[in-house]
Amino acid sequence: MTLQIGDLAPEINTQDQDGRDVTLRDYLGKAVILYFYPRDDTPGCTTQACGFRDRFDAITAANAVVLGVSPDDAVSHRQFITKHGLPFTLLVDTDHCIADAYGVWGEKSMYGNTYMGVIRSHFVIDGAGRIAAIEYKVSPKNSIARALKAVTA
Repeated sequence: MTLQIGDLAPEINTQDQDGRDVTLRDYLGKAVILYFYPRDDTPGCTTQACGFRDRFDAITAANAVVLGVSPDDAVSHRQFITKHGLPFTLLVDTDHCIADAYGVWGEKSMYGNTYMGVIRSHFVIDGAGRIAAIEYKVSPKNSIARALKAVTA
């Protein structure tokens, strides 16, 4: 099933980089930029994360939060946050249940090898928990401006 704009966003039940429990319900009343990326501290993922970091004031001014999701564990997320000064939450999805629920766990290929992994995407979820914008296979550089535009629309 592919998610559509206007759908109720699938619930999230996981932990963040500090081992705290996180649900999507925790953010009702705020817009959420939920972005999925393949791996902490890789070039494209760092570009995307630092882009959200650099526009963080504009995001918070729009009454929004950023939640990054990857299959990395809490220790890896904490190191990524510390290394790049990321001011937002990264969610643990080692079993890719969240990625599955959002339809972003799929077949990928690199250098002729096919494997399963996270398809770089983002979702903007409104304060009522409904999907307001979707970008699948978004570029790391374009993700930030597109998500911010959806939040401020």
